[in-house]
Amino acid sequence: MQAKPDTPPAQGVFVTGTDTDVGKTLASAILAKAWQADYWKPYQTGAIDMGGDTDTVAALLGPGRYRLHPPARILQAPLAPWAAARLEGVTLDAARLRLPQTSAPLIVEGAGGLYVPIDERHMMLDLAAHLALPIILVTRSTLGTINHTLLSLQALAARGLPVMGVIMNGPLSPGNRLAIEHFGHARILAEIPPLPQVDATAVARIAAGIPPLRLIQPPALQDGS
Repeated sequence: MQAKPDTPPAQGVFVTGTDTDVGKTLASAILAKAWQADYWKPYQTGAIDMGGDTDTVAALLGPGRYRLHPPARILQAPLAPWAAARLEGVTLDAARLRLPQTSAPLIVEGAGGLYVPIDERHMMLDLAAHLALPIILVTRSTLGTINHTLLSLQALAARGLPVMGVIMNGPLSPGNRLAIEHFGHARILAEIPPLPQVDATAVARIAAGIPPLRLIQPPALQDGS
């Protein structure tokens, strides 16, 4: 599944993670706050247990002129989209997904990691390639993150997907940060420390340290190629 070659690159990012529950939704809210961006999670699973990440992002953003686009599909089971859809007798087709129309930057949040299956033929990595947005990879800061992060970066590089940066979530770890920067040739866009309270105030504080979107475009997007 490939993006149409005549489609200009959209202004925004695709937020993915090295695993589930690494902090993609929190990171997405921070980026939306920093860039006054729209938010969209195409596939929401686990609605039966935890509601939706769109509502979570709305609460974390607080008051403001933000647009949160509804998911393309909401599934009840806390499973990969492919598995959750099968339980509900729903057929998904990631190749038919299109970005919502917006004049603002767009934060697209994936589900789980890059190799989470969406349908019979496509995984989250395929969707990222299809939507043709630069990638922000969210990873834990703790033990094991070097391996998981470098493998994810390698998978993205193999598909030729530009990585805008990495966001590390958890206790600050200078050693793990250095290894990811050195061996993964990746920019650490932000480090999210453990927060005593995860709320709009905390999101606004971290968002204030995020560089403007125009200053962190991957090289392939800076020259229009």
